[in-house]
Amino acid sequence: MLLQPKPADVFVDRHNGPDDVAVAEMLRTIGVESLDQLIDETVPAAIRLKKPLNLPAALTERAFLAKFKKIAGQNRLFKNYIGLGYHDTQLPGVIQRNILENPGWYTAYTPYQAEIAQGRLEALINYQTMVMDLTGLEIANASLLDEGTAAAETLHMFHSLSKKKNATRYFVSEQVLPQTIDVLRTRATPLGIELVVGDHRTADLTDESLFGAILQYPAADGAVYDYTDFISKAHDNNLFVTVAADLLSLTLLTPPGEMGADAVVGNSQRFGVPMGYGGPHAGFLATKDAFKRVIPGRIIGQSIDAAGNKAYRMALQTREQHIRREKATSNICTAQVLLSVLAGMYAVYHGPQRIKQFATNVHALAQVLETELKALGLDQRNQVYFDTLDIKLESQELQNAIKQEAESAGINFRYFEEHGSPRVGISLHQNTEIEDVADIVAVFSKVLGKGERKALSLPEEISVTWPTELIRKSSYLTHPIFNSHHSEHEMLRYMKQLENKDLSLAHSMISLGSCTMKLNATAEMIPVTWPEIGGLHPFAPREQAQGYTEIFKDLEAWLCEVTGFDAVSLQPNSGAQGEYAGLLAIKGYHDARGDQHRNVALIPASAHGTNPASAVMAGMQVVVVKSTEEGNIDVEDLKAKAAQYADKLSCLMVTYPSTHGVYEETIIDICETIHQHGGRVYMDGANMNAQVGLTSPATIGADVCHLNLHKTFCIPHGGGGPGVGPIGVVADLAPYLPGHVVVDADGRTEGAVTSAPWGSASILPISYAYINMMGGEGLTQATRIAILNANYIKAKLEEHYPVLYTGSNGRCAHEMILDCRQFKKAGIEVEDIAKRLMDYGFHAPTVSFPVAGTLMVEPTESESKEELDRFIEAMISIRKEIAEVEAGRADAKDNMLKHAPHTAATVLVHEWTRPYTREQAVYPTEYARMFKFWPAVSRIDSAYGDRNLICSCTSIEEYADQEEKMVATDKGPSY
Repeated sequence: MLLQPKPADVFVDRHNGPDDVAVAEMLRTIGVESLDQLIDETVPAAIRLKKPLNLPAALTERAFLAKFKKIAGQNRLFKNYIGLGYHDTQLPGVIQRNILENPGWYTAYTPYQAEIAQGRLEALINYQTMVMDLTGLEIANASLLDEGTAAAETLHMFHSLSKKKNATRYFVSEQVLPQTIDVLRTRATPLGIELVVGDHRTADLTDESLFGAILQYPAADGAVYDYTDFISKAHDNNLFVTVAADLLSLTLLTPPGEMGADAVVGNSQRFGVPMGYGGPHAGFLATKDAFKRVIPGRIIGQSIDAAGNKAYRMALQTREQHIRREKATSNICTAQVLLSVLAGMYAVYHGPQRIKQFATNVHALAQVLETELKALGLDQRNQVYFDTLDIKLESQELQNAIKQEAESAGINFRYFEEHGSPRVGISLHQNTEIEDVADIVAVFSKVLGKGERKALSLPEEISVTWPTELIRKSSYLTHPIFNSHHSEHEMLRYMKQLENKDLSLAHSMISLGSCTMKLNATAEMIPVTWPEIGGLHPFAPREQAQGYTEIFKDLEAWLCEVTGFDAVSLQPNSGAQGEYAGLLAIKGYHDARGDQHRNVALIPASAHGTNPASAVMAGMQVVVVKSTEEGNIDVEDLKAKAAQYADKLSCLMVTYPSTHGVYEETIIDICETIHQHGGRVYMDGANMNAQVGLTSPATIGADVCHLNLHKTFCIPHGGGGPGVGPIGVVADLAPYLPGHVVVDADGRTEGAVTSAPWGSASILPISYAYINMMGGEGLTQATRIAILNANYIKAKLEEHYPVLYTGSNGRCAHEMILDCRQFKKAGIEVEDIAKRLMDYGFHAPTVSFPVAGTLMVEPTESESKEELDRFIEAMISIRKEIAEVEAGRADAKDNMLKHAPHTAATVLVHEWTRPYTREQAVYPTEYARMFKFWPAVSRIDSAYGDRNLICSCTSIEEYADQEEKMVATDKGPSY
């Protein structure tokens, strides 16, 4: 007997759903002889790659994790006291294990279908309430990407609101974090806004060209100022004021909202989220109620369901980009949901007393440190401080000696100059112990030659010597939710209760077109919570991050190979951020050539809504290109407009395959047309998972594209975030990739689009793992199977639901659009189908995008034939239910679709009066009977929630009243 030794556990077989037997059956259903034939009939020959991807050979999971352990081991874990918005912290184990490492939380989708997302929505309401309480403001969103971009969003928001029509200047305190100033400058320049950076104590606020200002609290050097007078004078001169604040400090310091601030922004990282070499972390933005209609990002609000019960959903959704497009005031289409949930749960678990104690301990240790350093003869400049000391030194030589001694002791400080004087900044944090303070003192003692290390002790009590105006007197986190779950058992149960309300990939497929909800393999996720990945400060010396450097270098090279481009930036931390960075690269190229007048962006009518919003943010004029009846770009219209705007043409923004789920065969001609008129081609990489290994952006003629790593390259959606949106560019655009003012990012020292030099660095290992374990052949096979799965669903459903667009051979790409508009004649809306799918245990496909009244279905390669068949069964069954209404056998208003989804409370009533059975309502298939997922609430009334906007936990009084009211009235649904 002959045996063949080879790897028994190949990752590609774990990632892709269908096995060989299933593939053969699916091909027969589609009507082709082989997978090669299907691909040839789907992907135009003119754009096919001529050679396979040149990537490292695929590794098994065990081999990869062993390799990656060595790579991560190159990162050196120092004690970090650098500060600047990033601090060491401790994520409670109960939250780490049950949320961060739990696929029930990290594989869920954005909560557009709120009835099956009540757990995440409640967690986000907690986060919003926490931010509002601590900042002293009236409304907050459910997170932004980071502190720098949150500050930039308020700049844009207040510029658009300003009544000073000719005001184009924005005052920025020189003590705002340097990375925030960098991001503000990047965002301001294309809009024609000038930053005025200076000392807030001497700023001329009567300057009529100013429309707003931003301050830092505490300041970048750690000093704490009372900004009440500044804000009052600013308001007297019709200026809006934003304060960037540290959340932990606000447990002791007077909140900026009480000083009169119009908005407060910042980063919730130190509420339990690891530094992760820069991210991901949830930025926050709180503001006054008067600005609720213009606040960027997602806002979670309270409404009621069909039974009158409290229910949460995303509020004010009409502001979203796919509706407002070029009129949107922000291109934000995502949020750091998973990180917001972690920060909010940190507040729930610890409560106001423990969080205040963390802050008290940090400040007490800072006082001890100041006393000891002053005893050594050092000059500590901050008269009022929270956690950060500013040590003024006599010489550069002394600063260098301290740096050398500190690093030899495994310690990082901040080294900077202020007004020509060398400084050392020391920021303490939650994890600092008295022994750490002794170690810090020992560094200075040794350099100054003033004795050996001595033992220190924490005093039993300290005196806070701040001015009374700076001492917080108001209460915070008073809601019962922050005062009820402080034992681990209670916290565990609370998180599990919320998890049980949410449908995720742990339950069933989520077939969202354009959103690519594929497998997030456990082996890819494991390294994320390793200390070697999470424990690094983003501004630590580069030599301490050699592991990260290797990850970045490899990942950039691999993404260049996949895209065909010459350079990649990993900095953008969302797809929309990548769009913006890509457009800035094009703008930078034109400006450097003296073509500042090139500002027209051609954008197809079918484009993602973030495309026009990003173009406007980049200072461009949007010109829309028509679509044909077949759903393709109208090439004649494109050529006419390219010629019409030839002198001003900056770029074309194009999604490929199109948002209609088709590989447009004219794409090369389209790109060549743009180039002929001096423009560049930006390719939206949202559908890159239908290109990898078969074609590439460079092959079709694009010059730049962003890649959604949270789609194509397996970073989880996390309920709507985190995401990563790196951009790839051709060689002549490479000099215009984002840089960073604090850390030299490959020679580029300005132009940051996010706060951290490599964006959300700590989740890049997920994509690194995916590519490592798939290899070039595996990545290509994933694309092929994605196309197979989509065409299989199409073949099964097209006799029940018209498929709106196909290629010349009748094939769809990786997704398709099911036309549901004809059902309106019977009174059935596409939303009814979406809600009814919940009763079958499925999340709806994408609703009404890119065509109103349709469903866009994308199964991904990770779903097995069995799961596809269950989804197909559900869709066919729903079509039969619609037919009952069409034929008049079911009432047009009193039917299963109109009442969907059905909760347990709906059917567990004494008297059932509906014209269909309870069994039909909740057990429409055998699978649903065996593995029932119960929606937490009935259909939600979103309009009610927008009319009665409540974006925080219900007040204590309302909380008690509502509980009593619900008990008294909950006798089942009242339709």
